[in-house]
Amino acid sequence: MSNKIQNNMIVTVHYTGTLPDSGEVFDSSEGREPLKFIVGHQQMIPGFERELMGREVGDKIEFTLLPEDAYGDKEEAAIIKIPRAQFGQLEESTSLEVGFQLVAQLPHGPAPFTVIELDEEHITADFNHALAGKSLTFNVEVVALRTATQSEIMHGHVHESECNDGSSDSKSCDKGGCCS
Repeated sequence: MSNKIQNNMIVTVHYTGTLPDSGEVFDSSEGREPLKFIVGHQQMIPGFERELMGREVGDKIEFTLLPEDAYGDKEEAAIIKIPRAQFGQLEESTSLEVGFQLVAQLPHGPAPFTVIELDEEHITADFNHALAGKSLTFNVEVVALRTATQSEIMHGHVHESECNDGSSDSKSCDKGGCCS
């Protein structure tokens, strides 16, 4: 096993993400379990993985990503006006306000959006990611590193310890473990 981060490895990190302009923390593992992910499987924003490549356990780094290496630029096409009548059932129980975050059920699956404007006839919805168009600064500490098992690569996610024996026998997973 390599001691350096590369594709098909499980990386465990503690991190804090801030907006460089204001210093506002938008996400952090502080006070929680560290983040685990499989490198090279599009589980993280591209720049985050790129900055970690070749790092080792114990490395502490800080880096700033431009929007194109994070959540992309804000796209005007992702901001749409929706007739307010489509929210009738929701508005019976809730008073909609600018800033509300909701999820639309679309044919291709759920799509989160933020209400950015309201008028008598329409609700303007922004389907861009909340961090689209923003540079992001990360402080990251690499706390663990190991090679992903074939099962983890096939399933596309990190398995917990009861599934990590590395054997081809996946009975522990089938008995209420991570993949049942």
